[in-house]
Amino acid sequence: METVNKTKEYLAGVAAEARKVTWPGKRELWESSLVVVAFIFILAVATGVCDRAIQFALGLVRG
Repeated sequence: METVNKTKEYLAGVAAEARKVTWPGKRELWESSLVVVAFIFILAVATGVCDRAIQFALGLVRG
């Protein structure tokens, strides 16, 4: 029975926290999405540059 009471308390706490959530507006959501997409693009370019540098270095080592 204690497990049931703990589960009820936990779910009540989850519900209380869920009521505190404020969702972003359309503009904020759009801006945040653009930041994420830009970061992913920058990370992809950086990964590509590192990959090419490693390939070049391995080419020099292999001869």
